[in-house]
Amino acid sequence: MTDATLPRNTLRHFIDTHFDEQVRTLTELVRCPSDNPPGDCAAHAELTARLLEAMGFKVERHAVSAEFAAAHGMRSVTNLIVRERFGDGPVVALNAHGDVVPPGAGWSVDPYGGEVRDGWLYGRGAAVSKSDFTTYAFAMRALKHLAASGTPLAGTVELHLTYDEETGGVTGPGWILSKGLSRPDFVLSAAFSHHVVVAHNGCLHLEVAVRGTSAHAARPDTGHDAIEAAATLLPALYRYRDSLADRPSSTPGITHPTMVVGLIGGGINTNVVADQLILRIDRRIVPEESPEAVEADLRAVIEAACRTLPGISVEIRQILLARPFAPAPGADDLAALVCREATEVMGKPVTPIGVPLYTDARLYSEAGIPTVMYGAGPESLLEANGHRADERVPLDELRKATQVIANTLHQLLTR
Repeated sequence: MTDATLPRNTLRHFIDTHFDEQVRTLTELVRCPSDNPPGDCAAHAELTARLLEAMGFKVERHAVSAEFAAAHGMRSVTNLIVRERFGDGPVVALNAHGDVVPPGAGWSVDPYGGEVRDGWLYGRGAAVSKSDFTTYAFAMRALKHLAASGTPLAGTVELHLTYDEETGGVTGPGWILSKGLSRPDFVLSAAFSHHVVVAHNGCLHLEVAVRGTSAHAARPDTGHDAIEAAATLLPALYRYRDSLADRPSSTPGITHPTMVVGLIGGGINTNVVADQLILRIDRRIVPEESPEAVEADLRAVIEAACRTLPGISVEIRQILLARPFAPAPGADDLAALVCREATEVMGKPVTPIGVPLYTDARLYSEAGIPTVMYGAGPESLLEANGHRADERVPLDELRKATQVIANTLHQLLTR
């Protein structure tokens, strides 16, 4: 055994020895609901803090004001920060989110059961991204064990565990950075497959209120029907959606922009001409696009479709704007390091890719911090059933991802 392999063996042995505990921890995290919406995740944050404290970590609880949380679609936000200083050197932050989308229908298991079946742990948040709460925490524990065994390390590792990724991250990582609570030199952010993610789409949510004039159903000619106006607006939106296929992205893993009308509702009663219809649009923004230009373009489509409709007006409101994640200076070297470590542990090539969804990683990169996404998961988000029924994470990949993170931290904190 060489001096170079000794630290890796020490890290691997610690992770293997404590893996049953890691699985039990993930099970507890899955069994505590933290759905967003409604976005009231304080109980899960407190459970997580107590679990980390039982592991010997000192946990900082940073509560966001109720007013600021509500302004960004949350009922409560408590951000958790853990800092482990090993000496002078770089600060590496590990960021994962504990809020999850509601489970929905179609599950074959209890979405809050944490059931293990055929080597997979099932439950809402098992993959996105409560698994990486444990990936990062147990990698940090392994690193602490390595330092205690006499291996010199230089730098600090931080855990940033947040609860608002599903609503944009402004009250989570965005708030942590804006308040000056942390300014890391590198960030590893939660992922959902064993690829190294270096870019992802942005996202624009618009709410469109189509307004008309109510009238008695016996005299519809005296009103202006907002639902009928949607019969003109929706085809225009779907023609715009279809045109997005002609705007391919050059980022591997990302095809082209997409658009979905995800919510719609309106009307007063069956016997009344509808005076209002509300719909919400999700427009995914590829890394090559300007978010401002995308929003202006989409607003123009909506306004043009409704401009000639008698008695109809539209009001457009931005609900969310998440900019695309693109590499900050220095991120290429960090990605290359994580790819090397992942390739060695996985026993097969792991290369950088982009993904078509959006995450909190973009907020660190926007701040100029080298950031890559890596965590526990199978080959793809589809295999993990992320945001779908029977969400799951393979336990073998959970163990390997923890090893990759521990090895990467060792490299970053070794002079």
